[in-house]
Amino acid sequence: MGGNGTFAAGRIVAYRWETVGEIHGVKVLELKDKGVSRKLPEEAHSSRMYIMNYPEGHFAQLRVYDRRHRLRLEIAFHPERSVDKSGKPVLHYHVYGQPGFKHGQAQKLSRKAFRRYAKFMKGMVEP
Repeated sequence: MGGNGTFAAGRIVAYRWETVGEIHGVKVLELKDKGVSRKLPEEAHSSRMYIMNYPEGHFAQLRVYDRRHRLRLEIAFHPERSVDKSGKPVLHYHVYGQPGFKHGQAQKLSRKAFRRYAKFMKGMVEP
């Protein structure tokens, strides 16, 4: 797996990710260097979705990419104060637009969306 954002920049860098498994046909990625920011790539090179789990094994993040390999949707489980002011982890999503890698305001994940993606989110329960 490539580095975050390097495909768009047109430069080649060392791979930052490795595939450590699959969940329902979607690659589960893990960072090779554990000391860097834990977020999935901004662009996909070979898949329409990637999953990242926390070291303990439960769901952390899922990203969905369009046909041109651009990030369109992110579902994540971590603190997001704009969704839950307590600072506790909350299941939420961001919609990504173009140009660039800017995303919209975090929104709490609906039950309908949860049911659609639940099979990819190990350890998560319906909100």
